[in-house]
Amino acid sequence: MSGRITVTYPFRDPLDLPRVTILKGPLREAARRSAALITLLTDRVDASVLEAGRSTLRIVANVAVGVDNIDVAAATRCGIMVSNTPDVLTDATADLTWALLLAVARKIVAGDALVRRGGFTRWNFDLLRGVELRGKTLGIIGPGRIGRAVGRRARGFGMIVTYRSRSSRDSLRAFLEASDFISIHCPLTPATRHLIGAAELIRMKPAAILINTARGPIVDERALIEALRRGRIAGAGLDVYEREPRVPAALKRLKNVVLLPHIGSATVETRRCMLKTAVTNVKAALRGNRPPNLVNPETWRPLQ
Repeated sequence: MSGRITVTYPFRDPLDLPRVTILKGPLREAARRSAALITLLTDRVDASVLEAGRSTLRIVANVAVGVDNIDVAAATRCGIMVSNTPDVLTDATADLTWALLLAVARKIVAGDALVRRGGFTRWNFDLLRGVELRGKTLGIIGPGRIGRAVGRRARGFGMIVTYRSRSSRDSLRAFLEASDFISIHCPLTPATRHLIGAAELIRMKPAAILINTARGPIVDERALIEALRRGRIAGAGLDVYEREPRVPAALKRLKNVVLLPHIGSATVETRRCMLKTAVTNVKAALRGNRPPNLVNPETWRPLQ
């Protein structure tokens, strides 16, 4: 193994890699002097960074499934490999999706707040009535690893599960009309940006609940706020936002939405596995082997 590895975050777990540098300067400078970058989804690896590393950088190992923070096309042009960490965060994200779904459906956050402020003075027949899941239709947008894991969990609740891949807007709207709950699990691409906008939200049932644990820009945030404010849909559960970490004040004021700080994969076990997977990808690349989670396979060339 040769070359310097630059890590863009001071991970607590040991990386088990020689010559590791914790990044304290611009990412572009790191690319110029490194054989590998281990990046987080908050690191914007754009064309200028990749051009700077054209002669030195062999791989950008993203500690995430999505690679929308990396200009993969530019990396490919520069002959730089890009890898991700699929599989290892599937269950953690699926579990959190269900935590959000249940929290919205059964008004868990509102109930917790009521008890904490001393508002629970007696049992009330009409207090915080939610909705049941059995017999309802869960529409999953993105039938990948996480989407399928969410669907498997729905069986225990007696739900009807339908899947929709990225397709025409017309078929998506019909899919939305038939669903009681919508859960988003597709990647963020130019085609899926604002996939759920005003026209789609108005097609949803007034009692429908929208869950997003994928990427914030898949949903038009302004349109969602308006739909929630006007009661066009019943509620939403969000772990991601259009302009993270900024969350609009109008969204925070709404009572029919549960908000989380992008913690879909935030378990001790999963975050450790994500890091280990990224390190495995780096080791393979620097040894001249093909990284197991290579996103742009056309860039791989064995070392001479």
